Amino acid sequence: MQVGFPFFINLACTGVIPTRAMSPHVPITHDEIVADVARALTLGVQMMHLHARDAEGVQTADPEPYGRLVEAIRALPGGRELIVGVTTSGRRDAGFESRARVLDLDGDAKPDMASLTLSSLNFVQSASVNAPDTIRRLAQRMRERGIRPELEVFDVGMANFARVLLSEGLVQAPLYVNVLLGNIAGAQPDLLQLAAILAALPSGCIVAIAGLGRFQLGANGLGLLMANGVRVGLEDNLWFDRQRSVEASNESLVQRIIAQAALWERPLMSRTELRNQLGMTI
Repeated sequence: MQVGFPFFINLACTGVIPTRAMSPHVPITHDEIVADVARALTLGVQMMHLHARDAEGVQTADPEPYGRLVEAIRALPGGRELIVGVTTSGRRDAGFESRARVLDLDGDAKPDMASLTLSSLNFVQSASVNAPDTIRRLAQRMRERGIRPELEVFDVGMANFARVLLSEGLVQAPLYVNVLLGNIAGAQPDLLQLAAILAALPSGCIVAIAGLGRFQLGANGLGLLMANGVRVGLEDNLWFDRQRSVEASNESLVQRIIAQAALWERPLMSRTELRNQLGMTI
């Protein structure tokens, strides 16, 4: 049990699916995303998971808007200590080449981390296609570029594939892992299912727990109980309550998890401490 130990928050503020029609609070434009990140920084958030959108508000793999976002975040108070991650999502494009372009950013535009989903999976209305060869090539490119993989695990099989990548030398310990619970075709926010995933992961992983939709609050609670941190944000859940009567914002979701953590006497760790645990320099 992790009660009493400092924890971290990974804020997934935009995602692929949420639109302005779904929620007025989801940040879509460059300025909106930067503003949400700035508010998160003042609350003590240590890690950021970014999805950029094009002029029509659609998820894009174009590295240019990601580079501008990362540069703008670095310029914020506390922005250089923040761990900034970008997506290589396979939900709109399964190919390696377009997904890998964001990994070639340099200088102040270069991200610290990039997502790496460890298998194909179905969501309610779409699929995320991640062929084994594509996963390996993305992992190899991240290693070559000095970008830490943000491993995404939805079930026990994906946890096992993390072991495979580690044995093949495509990823290096300590591994960072998001365990995402509540997907229709994945593990549910159940203590037994989470325990099976944690047992299947390589030893020494730094783990955040996320919950999709109405499962976010409960899954974050499991994260506070069983893991190093939590992932929270409008990418995963647009509502503050299970009855869907109160619209959430990224700020309100972060404030709630901090309040929840206080009951478990889990303070926020510093950004420097998280970087040290992950072996990252500023």
